[in-house]
Amino acid sequence: MRTPGKKYYLRMEDPDNKLIPVGCVLTMVGTGSEMNGGSVITNHAAKLKIGHVFGEEVFPKFSILNPEYTYTLPHYQMVAGIYDIFNHICEQYFSGEDDSTSDYLMEGLMRSLIHSSRIAVKDPKNYEARSNIMWVATWALNTLVSRGKSTDWMVHMLGQAVGGYTNATHGMTLAAVSLPYYRHILPYGLHQFKKFAVNVWGGAPRGQDRRGHRPGRPGGHGGLDEGDGPGAPPGRTGGHPGHGGGHRQGLLRDGRGYKVLSHQEIVDILQQSM
Repeated sequence: MRTPGKKYYLRMEDPDNKLIPVGCVLTMVGTGSEMNGGSVITNHAAKLKIGHVFGEEVFPKFSILNPEYTYTLPHYQMVAGIYDIFNHICEQYFSGEDDSTSDYLMEGLMRSLIHSSRIAVKDPKNYEARSNIMWVATWALNTLVSRGKSTDWMVHMLGQAVGGYTNATHGMTLAAVSLPYYRHILPYGLHQFKKFAVNVWGGAPRGQDRRGHRPGRPGGHGGLDEGDGPGAPPGRTGGHPGHGGGHRQGLLRDGRGYKVLSHQEIVDILQQSM
């Protein structure tokens, strides 16, 4: 029997039936669902969390983006959405070797997100900050900035593997795995990490920014966890180091990054994230 779950999330087939048009009214931001065809489903029995990005035919026919509708979102979920947005950009930015216009667009989006997020974590009802975060989320994952980029979605593969086992909040699993992953691949994409430090965090080529401070840590946290500390410290995702091998069993791999991971490297990164 052909079930929708197997059809769309294991065989990754496209819809071959008439589609019901949908609209979108945002009450939280992060996934960019207001302008993309992405969908994620969790099979709790199999401990699999799998995403499938469908084509433009399943995009919402209209979307309403009013930041005031997001004010009642719990602080934890707001921050999780911020990390999701930032990683959507990172996973397109940290790929390729050429001087890409898309990189310049993404650097601007990341600077805007960092600035507005630091305001929003202290003042959640700041309309301007919440509206800018909302707008960045849309452009982070509507396919624009991926033009000319090979992309590398390994952080999402790792995070979703953790989520499939622990049911942890998606953005926080990304916050947990992104740092060990990007530290691991940094030597293989050093040119791009240098651009990231200088153009996003204001670092000078010799390792210090204009104020004499070290630039933010690469890979999704950077300076976002300064002050109020919205990040996900080890253990917040519900796992512990002994789970690394199990998470690996539910993991899909993206082979387009600066370093294709071995099974052992995957286990090491997962254990470092817990």
